[in-house]
Amino acid sequence: MIELQDVAYSYGNGTLLGDVSLQLAPGSFHFLTGPSGAGKSTLLKLCYMELLPSAGQLSIFGRDVTEMNRDEVARTRRRIGVVHQDCQFLDHLPLTDNLALPLDVSGRDASTEAQNLTELMAWVGLSARADALPPQLSGGERQRAALARAVIMDPEIVLADEPTGNVDWEMSLRLLQLLIELNRMGKTILVATHDLNLIRAAKAQVSARVLRIAQGTLTLAGADL
Repeated sequence: MIELQDVAYSYGNGTLLGDVSLQLAPGSFHFLTGPSGAGKSTLLKLCYMELLPSAGQLSIFGRDVTEMNRDEVARTRRRIGVVHQDCQFLDHLPLTDNLALPLDVSGRDASTEAQNLTELMAWVGLSARADALPPQLSGGERQRAALARAVIMDPEIVLADEPTGNVDWEMSLRLLQLLIELNRMGKTILVATHDLNLIRAAKAQVSARVLRIAQGTLTLAGADL
């Protein structure tokens, strides 16, 4: 679904990623680890085409991203859900309206998706917070809302950048369980995280591949995780 072949990414006079090769197969679950500044977020941005490689080939759903025009990129992005570490919401809109924004942007009628939205909010445990404004949400509620917004378009791939970085362990496990459920529904999952305990908890429930990025190189992490 996403394939990188000898991909490099450079900025200014430096190279952050070099000769990275990776395949995300349908229905697979991957963790991406590595020290701060190693390029985890950059790799995720390449996977949803916010950045383009400086060298090598990046293919998404079988298409070379350099051959896509703007409309094709936009359509492809709808098939990829992204959970950002610092989830941004429109503070003047209630939670339900914030979650429906991707539907509005894509031109879909949010009113016809009302039942799906209601079910999605129940799935992430936020039904009682439907009318709350983003500043009224706790950190864990914001992260669950970010996950709900990422999957409202029913994407085939979910990319999560440190989704548990700002929540306690109990909430981390709850978010992890939601990601595992998505994977069991056939979604491809890639999670960037520093939390090795979270990875160990996941590996007890799902067959997850653990990748490590350091000094611009991507390797398969050891089996001791």
